[in-house]
Amino acid sequence: SGAPRHTNVAEVTPMSEESADAVLLEIDGHVATVTFNRPDRLNAWNWEMGQQLHRHMEAVAGNPDVRAVILRGAGRAFCAGVDLKPDVGGRIVGRSPAEKVLNYYQRYRGSHRRTRAIEETPQPIIVAMHGYCLGAGLEVAMLGDVRIAAEGTQFGCPEARIGVPIDCGLDMRLAAEVGPAWAKWLTFTGRRIDAAKAAQIGLLQDVFPADQLFAEARRIADEIAANAPIAVQAIKRTIDMFADRGLDDALRFEAMNAAVGFVSEDLIEGFASGRDKRPPRFEGK
Repeated sequence: SGAPRHTNVAEVTPMSEESADAVLLEIDGHVATVTFNRPDRLNAWNWEMGQQLHRHMEAVAGNPDVRAVILRGAGRAFCAGVDLKPDVGGRIVGRSPAEKVLNYYQRYRGSHRRTRAIEETPQPIIVAMHGYCLGAGLEVAMLGDVRIAAEGTQFGCPEARIGVPIDCGLDMRLAAEVGPAWAKWLTFTGRRIDAAKAAQIGLLQDVFPADQLFAEARRIADEIAANAPIAVQAIKRTIDMFADRGLDDALRFEAMNAAVGFVSEDLIEGFASGRDKRPPRFEGK
């Protein structure tokens, strides 16, 4: 297929908020590259990105020529977290508090099916992060198999600071990777850590200069792709089966916890404070 083509992040065309190109897919040889493409919003996460990512990963999973996947972001960040611009109040639907909770629960279980499908993509996923990897961005990054980052990349779980419950397993996947204490410290405080600290606690496998990040991601992907794909995929399935024991039951529990939190007034206040760039005033209701 010729020499590998490494597209510079700055060369990825920005998109409008309603574009169908919120997530891009490129296949070059045995390597698929999936790129978050909302650089004007620091790839802030929205519903459409989740839908498009799932569709692309389904296509990759069914392509026997693809042996490794790179997941990355265009522009100045991997993903700066959930998009606070939309009015969150419009998402709360239902004729009663009970129906609202039920509707959110069903929505999160749908999200769980999609994220589990991404996580169970047979080919190894290398996640290459730069700039910011916060909240929903870190949630997606934890679905990968190998995580690398550019020097200075900022990581964090700001959900509690804006009243957003964790709903797709980020807390549990963090606990599995870095241990329960670090997972609690990151999620309880909402503090950010840099790439060096993230590597120290086991969140990352390696850190590189920013201008080398994507070339290194491709090097790792090519190294994996050169190995026997049946053996590589069998190893991935086996390790995941061991590491993910109990995760599906815990996700059901998390969906109900999150559904209650998403009908709280604190969540609406958290989104409003984020848009207004002011400290939130949480009342626990």
